[in-house]
Amino acid sequence: MPTLLALDASSSACSAALLRRRDGQADTLISRFELTPRAHTRRLLPMVDEVLGEAGVAPADLDAVAYGRGPGSFTGLRIAAGTAQGLAFGLDRPLLGVSTLAALALGAHRRHHYRYLVTALDARMGEVYAAAWRCQEGRVEALEAEAVLPPSRLRLPPGHEDHDWVGVGSGWGLWDEMPPQVQAGISQCLPELEAAAEEMVLLAAEAFAAGEGRPAHEVQPVYLRDQVAWQKNR
Repeated sequence: MPTLLALDASSSACSAALLRRRDGQADTLISRFELTPRAHTRRLLPMVDEVLGEAGVAPADLDAVAYGRGPGSFTGLRIAAGTAQGLAFGLDRPLLGVSTLAALALGAHRRHHYRYLVTALDARMGEVYAAAWRCQEGRVEALEAEAVLPPSRLRLPPGHEDHDWVGVGSGWGLWDEMPPQVQAGISQCLPELEAAAEEMVLLAAEAFAAGEGRPAHEVQPVYLRDQVAWQKNR
C-alpha cells in the first residue's frame, strides 16, 4: 500500500503531510501547517523532514510526491513545484499536482461536513480564482471548472442554486463585489481557511491509485491567468 508525501506553499500558509496506508491497518496521516508569509523557502524542507521523522519513514520509502499545483501565489507555487520536483527527481518517484481549490473544499468538508462549496481565492488584479464542488464521504466532485474571473461574474452552478452553499477562501473577502444572486445563495463564508497539504495528500492518494502520477518534468503549476473565465457573458 502506498506512502505519499505532499507539500504546499500556495498561500500565506506553508504545510507538509505524509500519508501511509497499509493493509488491514488504519491510515497514518501526519502533517505540519504554519502561517509563514515570506518564509516558505526556510520552512518547507524542515517540515518535510519533520513529518518523515515522526512517521519513521525514509525518503526512499515514498511511493510518490505531491504538491499544491495552484492556483495561488505565483512565488509560492514555484517554491513548492521546485521542491517537489527536486524530491521526485532525486527519488525517481512519480509526481502529482493537486488543486489548491479542491484541497480547500475538502478541508471545509472534513472539518465542518459541508457538502456544497464555492472555493474562491483572491487573485489580485480585481479577480478571484474560483470553482464549485460537491463533497460527500470524503470525496470531492467539481461542479464548475476552475477559472479566474472578476468577483462580479461569479455564479452558482446552474441547476444547483437551491443547495445550501458555503463560500471558502480569501476571495470571499471581496463579498461586496459579488452579484446579489450569489450573496443570496451563500449561507456562510469561511474566508480565513487556507489550503493544506493534509487534504492534498488525501487527494493525491486517490490520483495515485488511479494511475495519474507523472514524471517530475511533466508536472507544472497551474496559474489560470491564461485560461478562459469561468462564466462567459451570455
